[in-house]
Amino acid sequence: MNITKEVAAMERMTVDELQARYVEAFNEATRSRHKQYLVKRIAWRLHANAEGDLSQRARRRAMELANDADLRVTEPRQRKPADSPVSTVTVGSSGELMSGMVLRREYKAQTLRVRVLDKGFEFEGERYKSLTAVAKAITGKHWNGFHFFGLRSCKK
Repeated sequence: MNITKEVAAMERMTVDELQARYVEAFNEATRSRHKQYLVKRIAWRLHANAEGDLSQRARRRAMELANDADLRVTEPRQRKPADSPVSTVTVGSSGELMSGMVLRREYKAQTLRVRVLDKGFEFEGERYKSLTAVAKAITGKHWNGFHFFGLRSCKK
């Protein structure tokens, strides 16, 4: 078997044909539709079949390495959200923010206050059309304003 010719032939195959070839080589289906990955995996299997399996020495060494591997015995610590929203606002019965409310949020060791206006919001003397615009002015990145201020269930 000439593996180089086989690989060249696989390069011309469609993904569906490669998936069928994968089943022939590994006796199991693949969900991958990445052509280069399939070609490499099948080529590896063809090469392994042609050259034979690992030597006993290589198998023993692999087992030694597996036994010496440091295994995690405790689960990873849960990451604490750095910028969790803190809001002390009560929302009106209709689910809307009412004019005059002040939204408060702790962010990067600062207490931010945003006043709800009839049409828009005020933050540090500037007027904004939406809470999203306020959140972007604060963070420099796009945020959903209601999410940023911990008001996800609210709609404006």
